Amino acid sequence: MLVVKSLHILFVTSWFAGLFYLPRIFVNLAMDDNPAVRERLLVMARKLYRFMTILMIPALAFGLWLWLGYGISGGWMHAKLALVVVLIGYHHMCKALLKRFEAGTNTVPCRAPCAFRMRVSISPSESLIAMSGLSLPTRLDHAGDLPGERKLP
Repeated sequence: MLVVKSLHILFVTSWFAGLFYLPRIFVNLAMDDNPAVRERLLVMARKLYRFMTILMIPALAFGLWLWLGYGISGGWMHAKLALVVVLIGYHHMCKALLKRFEAGTNTVPCRAPCAFRMRVSISPSESLIAMSGLSLPTRLDHAGDLPGERKLP
């Protein structure tokens, strides 16, 4: 089980790295008018999105394995699964934004970046914090499972 948990954490962390960085590329795309720079940023965004998708699949697979294979459950799991669905939607929203940038039809004005761009950039952070907090009951339920670890009273 520890190997599956470790792999799940590794792939989720890697997927989140992409979710954190892709909106930053979008901000740069919205602010730059130089065609050469725009094209380079679009290539970076395409490659990053493709890589993020490859990382998302094993993250979800290992999460399902932990949930269904090891019977990890509880009321907190429903909230965590809801956040996973939101993150998958966010991942696909990033794809829609990328397509708009590729087509040159991005409608987010550059002079009003605060609300939209900050919201898009912060959403994965909020989800990661919430999911980490929701995973805490799992760790407390399994305290003492590792050799040399004391069982909680």
